[in-house]
Amino acid sequence: MSGHGADGGALPDPRVEEVAEGVFAYIQPDGSWWINNTGFVVGRSRVLAIDACSTERRTRGLLAAMQRVTAAPVRTLLNTHHHGDHTFGNGYFPEATIIGHEETRRLMIGQTPPPDGVLFEPVEWGELPPAPPFLTYRDGVDVWVDDRRVDVRHVGTAAHTTNDSIAWLPEEKVLFTGDLVFNGGTPFLLAGSIAGALDALDRLRALSPRVVVPGHGAVCGPEIFDRTEGYLRFVQRTAEQAHAAGLSPLDAARQTDLGEYAEWLDPERIVGNLHRALLEIGGAGRGAEIDAFGALRDMVTYHGGPLRCYA
Repeated sequence: MSGHGADGGALPDPRVEEVAEGVFAYIQPDGSWWINNTGFVVGRSRVLAIDACSTERRTRGLLAAMQRVTAAPVRTLLNTHHHGDHTFGNGYFPEATIIGHEETRRLMIGQTPPPDGVLFEPVEWGELPPAPPFLTYRDGVDVWVDDRRVDVRHVGTAAHTTNDSIAWLPEEKVLFTGDLVFNGGTPFLLAGSIAGALDALDRLRALSPRVVVPGHGAVCGPEIFDRTEGYLRFVQRTAEQAHAAGLSPLDAARQTDLGEYAEWLDPERIVGNLHRALLEIGGAGRGAEIDAFGALRDMVTYHGGPLRCYA
């Protein structure tokens, strides 16, 4: 599997990392738009998969990598949230019970890839048979892989989206965060809440994980929570200044020095994040309706054309 990075060179191949005995992270560099991480927990007779991929090709690559580790079938597939980079490949897990938060299912129904060349550079999506979760929960559920328990929990607030769930292995102290955490990439809160994401980070910290598998980027430790919080506080301060000056999210982003965050992948997300932060300053609740397409078009304008995508 190959793609091309921002420098025009080939992206590294995805890799499997064993983060605890029988617990694996599937890391897809470079972790930018539509290039997510997944994971899987292997038992004697069954496998729990944590998220699919965005395209047919990438999901088939994930399945091939899993089959090199174990011949056991995937009996359960968890979707950590509804976004297509984590869910479009669900249809390639035909033997699995697909589980997710009740809002994950609702928001996935009818969801299709974006049109090429409008918001994102063209992507070869392949065939993506729709397969939303058919076992849903409101707060959480325990998933057993033989005698190993995996705690699946909704974070209790809008954060990255309105329906973010984590997978926590308490004995191994391994945490799969979904897109509550990006390592080396810019967080994206357009569909969720800045304030809620800060609360979610507190909940993740309280678990005291040893290993953190983020939704995008390299496996890391709990230090990622502080780095993420720093960016979210930066967005809130920038939004407060923009609100006081009467600036639009796009104009505020254009006038903002990203500083240490300029080197993070997909910096244009500052525009979408300011759309959300300014809405919250105006009194909107967490996860309130927003003009997502308008915000994405502002991101394209800020970027100077369709957003780079190597999926």
